[in-house]
Amino acid sequence: VQLQASGGGLVQPGGSLRLSCAASGRTERTYHMGWFRQAPGKWREFVAAINWSGSRTHYARSVEGRFTISRVNGKNEVYLQMNNLEPEDTAVYYCAADKYNTGTFHAQWHYWGQGTLVTVSS
Repeated sequence: VQLQASGGGLVQPGGSLRLSCAASGRTERTYHMGWFRQAPGKWREFVAAINWSGSRTHYARSVEGRFTISRVNGKNEVYLQMNNLEPEDTAVYYCAADKYNTGTFHAQWHYWGQGTLVTVSS
């Protein structure tokens, strides 16, 4: 499974961005999908995840209420709507997919995209 993330860019504090991620390859099944991020000099951290059917989501406390994860029903496509962005949100954002889990630890996820850079700055 290959994941392709897009949508990153430069945005001012308080602005919005929408990240997209689509899977290709062995996509005959629907995977759980998620987003992580990694800022310079920091560990990769969990942002949000959504289960295979889209019926359950969960978020990191730092983004809850500002970010929304969603997916296209029946497809391995996931989105991250990011509102009210803060400089602390600056990072490379990675999408991830897994057959079995939606955990907050990056090692729990099997498939990874290449990352897309989000920079929040005035």
